[in-house]
Amino acid sequence: MCEMITSSSNTIIKEIKSLHRKKDRWAKNSFFVEGVRGVEDCIKSGIRVEYLVYSDMLLSTNGGQQLLEEISYKDYKIYYISDKLFKEVSDTEKPQGILAVVKLHLKDIKEALLEKNNFLVLLDRIQDPGNLGTIIRTADAFGANGVIVTEGCVDVFNPKTIRSTMGSIFHVPIIYYGCIKEAIRDLKAYNIKIITTSLAAKKYSYEIDFNTSFSLVIGNEASGVSEEVMEASDSLIKIPMTGQAESLNAAIASSVIMYEALRQRAYFQKNHKI
Repeated sequence: MCEMITSSSNTIIKEIKSLHRKKDRWAKNSFFVEGVRGVEDCIKSGIRVEYLVYSDMLLSTNGGQQLLEEISYKDYKIYYISDKLFKEVSDTEKPQGILAVVKLHLKDIKEALLEKNNFLVLLDRIQDPGNLGTIIRTADAFGANGVIVTEGCVDVFNPKTIRSTMGSIFHVPIIYYGCIKEAIRDLKAYNIKIITTSLAAKKYSYEIDFNTSFSLVIGNEASGVSEEVMEASDSLIKIPMTGQAESLNAAIASSVIMYEALRQRAYFQKNHKI
């Protein structure tokens, strides 16, 4: 069923605008996803969609006509608005004319855990939404079974973070902890090793055995992992570098280490016929 909205004072328009703010996203337990790819991934994931909003811009966007036909055949609340109104609610410079408002979908750590060989990513005060989104996307690509976001990190449901995940926000379980100490306590209770990135580490990433249950800790872009987390860690590791750069971007560093974990695990499974 499709309904037309023509006024910026409409409650639906006001609600979408409010979801640009973290406090309102969490208060309303909702966030929005923009763009053809994002909405497609959202629908395929089976997550609860509150409603969809589109404008004529969608029809001139690659894949837009097909997506509109697809959602029209399903039992969604759909609102049609003008391009001008869509630009008011959009978070992008070049909107594609489609967005979905969906419910927050956080997991308890128990829901993300496997019977063995868990591979989790624990984030300590990651501030940049692009970095957070890229880390989630990388975790998805390299087989992590969960990403733990803690208090002090940028909001995982920030529109820029959502875009940066390129749909992976719907593929990887996201676990939230108000205190990173509690996250580490629970990880240790499940016999999951805490492996932390640190420039002061004596071991390189390739010297650690990733064929076990572990959680990789990625720290703040400027100050790295907090001292209390390093003290609670089972291993500190660093990435070998031969150039003049002192460090890597948090998202890049996490990608390098996650790839090493995937490489080791793939090699182990191939040679042990698992």
